[in-house]
Amino acid sequence: MGVAKLVFSTGPRRHLTGWLARVIAPFAALIAVWVIYENTIGTSDLFAMTISFLSVMLAMIFMTVGAHAHSNVNRPSMFDFAFTAATLVAGSYFYVNSETIITRVNLMDPLSVYDVTFGTILFLLSIEATRRTVGMALTSIVLIFVAYNLFGHYLPGAFSHGYISYHHFLDMMAFTTDGIFGVPLKVSATYVFLFVLFGTFLNSAGGGEFFFNLAAAISGRKPGGPAKIAVISSGLYGTISGSPTSDVVTTGSITIPMMRRLGYSPGLAGGVEVAASTGGSLLPPVMGSAAFIMAEYTGIAYRDIVIAGLFPALLYYVGIYAQVHLRSLKLGLSGLDEKEIAKLAHTLRKGAVFLVPLVVLVAALLNGYSPTFVAAFGALSVVVVASLRKKTRMSIKDIYHTLAKTTFAMVPVTAACAAAGLVIGGLTMTGLAGKFASLVFLLTASNIPLTLFLAGALTILLGMGMPTPSVYVLAAVLIGPLLERLGFPLLAAHMFLLYFSCLSALTPPVAVAAYAASAITQSNPLQIAVIATRLAIIAFVIPFAFLYSQELLLEGAPLEILLALVLAVLGALVLALAIEGYWKARLAWWERLLLATAAICFFVPTLGWTILLGAGLTILTFLVSPGLRPVGAVAGKTRPPV
Repeated sequence: MGVAKLVFSTGPRRHLTGWLARVIAPFAALIAVWVIYENTIGTSDLFAMTISFLSVMLAMIFMTVGAHAHSNVNRPSMFDFAFTAATLVAGSYFYVNSETIITRVNLMDPLSVYDVTFGTILFLLSIEATRRTVGMALTSIVLIFVAYNLFGHYLPGAFSHGYISYHHFLDMMAFTTDGIFGVPLKVSATYVFLFVLFGTFLNSAGGGEFFFNLAAAISGRKPGGPAKIAVISSGLYGTISGSPTSDVVTTGSITIPMMRRLGYSPGLAGGVEVAASTGGSLLPPVMGSAAFIMAEYTGIAYRDIVIAGLFPALLYYVGIYAQVHLRSLKLGLSGLDEKEIAKLAHTLRKGAVFLVPLVVLVAALLNGYSPTFVAAFGALSVVVVASLRKKTRMSIKDIYHTLAKTTFAMVPVTAACAAAGLVIGGLTMTGLAGKFASLVFLLTASNIPLTLFLAGALTILLGMGMPTPSVYVLAAVLIGPLLERLGFPLLAAHMFLLYFSCLSALTPPVAVAAYAASAITQSNPLQIAVIATRLAIIAFVIPFAFLYSQELLLEGAPLEILLALVLAVLGALVLALAIEGYWKARLAWWERLLLATAAICFFVPTLGWTILLGAGLTILTFLVSPGLRPVGAVAGKTRPPV
């Protein structure tokens, strides 16, 4: 655990005081206003805007994030001031010369001394910013790819490439849209920023509290009520935050102590919250910001990605909710006391207005607006509906703080996106993606199921300790061509990668969301990760299901889609029963094995015979099951989990 903390830890967030605090907060709010303006009514060139965005956000990073664990958390060091000045000067140079940079012929027009100097500064500061905000996991990957670009010509065999000089490398990385200023950073400066703005406004106005109260009113009274509240509230909050870690910290600070108070073990309480929060990166409209990058990278309309991702995400939560329910019955865990739960009618009366922004988002999406305007409309609608009630009305000061908070929230995302651009640029220069696909095919002998299994495992491995957007970028470039060569449709292939990119947040040994939960539960993060992985087991099945049954992505004939959806829900419930091994009493191992087999059959209805086999195994298990053994728990009473 000590080694993992050393490798994956980040610099501390600063709480600036004095004149610095009075300067940085308005600067952050001004950045948010500028981004909103440029993305809605501004006429600046997108490349120039991306340059400016990176420059000011790097300055924010060096001012607000320490270099190491022992950094002063109240005041930046002299190095931080120097880095801030350097990034602003370098950014200004790129902005002033942006038109020249766009029109020059790469690798033909030589770089000037100033180009090399300021390009190198921006390159090195981007790597340092990544190390501070995301940690050494992504930073190490970037450095490995940089080393491969510069020295890969020394390698023997197929992985060798032609000589790439430093000037060649810098030309592609800093003076094209394939490197630092590539798709990830462009998306960060547009769609992602505005959707984070929407989520921040909604939470600041009281939307997060409403979602929690709504979840409590719906499921708080039932067995395992606190855990079910965590599942629903984390899903609702995750759909606007898009980050498993921030979701755990925000909703988990309420739900985890609540679960602990009613007898949940620390590992189970943390595992429920981590599994529920991770699903927020799969639930439209934000989808961990990776959906925006997917839209730019693949050319698939963002609206189509959101529509396709809706049912699989809901299916994920059906599976987790069912497992939490069965686990609660098995352990005799009760719901909340009636006095602790607000009435549903009262909750809706006080906060139903916060459903309006979600309706606005959906309406804007279906009417074909770009993600930028969808998010802008959503944020504006939050301010409007919040003003309808005195208690939720946002003052000018509230709006100012929310704008600043949005910029601060974008600090780690920006650094990660800049680093991801460096990886994409390196892969483009060396042709490594094609070589990687050939190697995987060689290892699996072109066996499709084995290749898919390896693709999912590699995506999780690539994602250790990294945010979802960065993981998806790496997977899309390295593993995406592999799935396309297998003949899978573009949308299904990239949704497959998105799912496994998200799952890296809860999968051992480096589950960043579990580390966040362990700080609240004061327990072993590895134990939390194992429990979360078991609770979220359906998420490892869904990607394979929609590769073979694209009706789950709402593609196909209406009746076929309806049949696939019904069978998938049935499969999720049967799988939960098999994993938890409990219904009205404990199930024998062979009963669980039969049910697990039946569940897998329900997820692949396109083969026809699998439907009959799944139904037959399920019915058979319930008819001939002699091994149901009572647990001895008294209904409605709480006892310590085993």
